[in-house]
Amino acid sequence: MDEHLVCSTQEIPEGKAKGFKISENGKDTFFVTRKNNQFFAYLDVCPHYNSTTLPWKRHEYTDVKGEHIVCAAHGALFDIATGVCIQGPCKHQRIQKIPIRIESNQQIWISKKTIKAFKL
Repeated sequence: MDEHLVCSTQEIPEGKAKGFKISENGKDTFFVTRKNNQFFAYLDVCPHYNSTTLPWKRHEYTDVKGEHIVCAAHGALFDIATGVCIQGPCKHQRIQKIPIRIESNQQIWISKKTIKAFKL
């Protein structure tokens, strides 16, 4: 099989996100978020400083209202659907989108090619 099961869509509530680590480096390397019942995956790296992760604690990627992705270190706000920074020190830059696939049984998959390309 050339895909890796990430999770079920039921594991990610509306307006929230969940971080994942495919490698054994001890930290989440990407996350999946849900808005308007659509799912988006991104690298867990702020474009302001490429070594800074986004959440203030594990799985806390979105603001209180679930409307934006937040970089806890810089206060940057990112559009959930596009990954574009709409406010903060990296305005107009974007977080790196990761392609995912959702099956009819509501399982979210990521290709092993993507894992290798992004060093997840």
